[in-house]
Formats: sequence, C-alpha cells, structure tokens
Amino acid sequence: MMRLEKKQIKMITLSIVAFFIVSIVGIAMSQNEQLQVAGAAPASSVGVVDYQALMAMHPDMAKAQAEFETAAAEAQKTFDAKSVGMNDKEKQDYFMQLQQNLGNKQQALIDPIIKKVEDAIKAVADKKGLSVVVDKNQVVYGGQDITQEVAKNFK
Repeated sequence: MMRLEKKQIKMITLSIVAFFIVSIVGIAMSQNEQLQVAGAAPASSVGVVDYQALMAMHPDMAKAQAEFETAAAEAQKTFDAKSVGMNDKEKQDYFMQLQQNLGNKQQALIDPIIKKVEDAIKAVADKKGLSVVVDKNQVVYGGQDITQEVAKNFK
C-alpha cells in the first residue's frame, strides 16, 4: 500500500506541473485575444508577435515558475500529511481543493506578467505606428514581426 501511495504522489506531482505548463499556454492565448482585431482596414499596419515566446522570455516568468513549483511541493506535503486517515472520496475532494488553490496561485503569478507583456507590445506597436498586433501563430502571411523589439522592452 505504501508503494502505491508513493506512485500516486509522483503522478499527482507530475500532473500538477503539467497542468501549470498547459495553463500558462492557455492563459497566454486567451489573454492574447484582447490584442486581436478580426477585420483590420487594408491600409492599417499589422504587427505580429510570438506571444508564447514573449511569455517564456519575460524575466519574471522564471521566478513565477519557481514560486509555483514551491507552492506545488508544499501542497504535495500538505496532502501527504493530511490525507493519511482519509478514505478515497475524502482524498479526492481534498486533492481537488488543493488543485483549485494552486490554480488560483498560478493565476495570481501569471496575470502581472501578462499585463507587462501586453504593455510592452502596446509600447512597441505605438512607437511603430501599428494599429493591429496579432499572434504570429494566427497569421498565414504578412505582418511585421515585432517579437524581438518587445522582448527588448522587458529589460
């Protein structure tokens, strides 16, 4: 039984880390929708950015990831300590509660970074006179790539 619990703990930890990574991408993509305009005028200047790369390059991202990993480890320790006498249903409910708390923590860590990335994109777009900036992954052809210039604004 002890061996099974250790395997479950490892799987839970791995699933939390995977959830964090997938959530970052999802949050970044959903926040990016605010920067998109469906039908830009033909005369407008369009910029493109690699939003996922910008999120990953932001200097605060490493600190946020480290802080989240620490919180996930603490949640794992808490789960291990408090779930000893619980039945399977109680363990599942408690695990879901901890996951929700970790999701809230992740959102609190990522939101300020998203704001900073969007502010940097806006600053470069304004400087270059771009009226629309879209994610590079959604552009088939054209657009001025400003990803590196935005990344320079992080410093």
